[in-house]
Amino acid sequence: MYAERASRLSGAVVWTDTPSGPGPGRVLPDGCMDLLWYDGRLLVAGPDTRAHVTEGGAGAWAGVRFCPGTAPALLGVPADALRDRRVELTDLWPTARARRLAARVNAAADPATGLDEAALARAAEAGPPDPLLARVVAALDAGRPVAATADALGIGARRLHRRSLAAFGYGPKTLARVLRLQRALALARNGTPLAETAARTGYADQAHLTRDVRELAGATPLELLRG
Repeated sequence: MYAERASRLSGAVVWTDTPSGPGPGRVLPDGCMDLLWYDGRLLVAGPDTRAHVTEGGAGAWAGVRFCPGTAPALLGVPADALRDRRVELTDLWPTARARRLAARVNAAADPATGLDEAALARAAEAGPPDPLLARVVAALDAGRPVAATADALGIGARRLHRRSLAAFGYGPKTLARVLRLQRALALARNGTPLAETAARTGYADQAHLTRDVRELAGATPLELLRG
């Protein structure tokens, strides 16, 4: 069973997942990075460009999902170094430091609470997030073209691309596709017909929506809605 709640860290989400049975699961691209807990260990999930298929099986997971662009400053790792990867925290941080954080999370009332407390403490150490990144996300999530976004921010297309690689793990065009995917699925899950969903989220037509969702998510919109 999957459940989530708002984190004490602004914009982040704390979640838990206990698979109800064997079989693969599917984690869709969302522009985010996660700090994960499993069986007493800490891992980092990098930004995905395609669906991540989990193996399923026994065992509970917990995680804190950071807003797009915020995790690299908290974890000290550029997002593009972790693109489409799941990595042990001990591979990213000095072993003693990573183990101290794992011990802190494991000592909490529950792993999700421990992760939330750790994220909040790390954010306090790192300082406020770069406001430029939030503006990039807001513009692209509103469907604004990449070139227009770069012009509005006054940073130029090349600089926007470089900043996006480090912050989001991929360029702004890919981020825009991922955010559009999430907008479309949210509408469809609320009962909006797929043709209308396509029109409202900037796809040329329903066929374009289906192709893009299949490429990013590894399944058609109807398959995702049924699953």
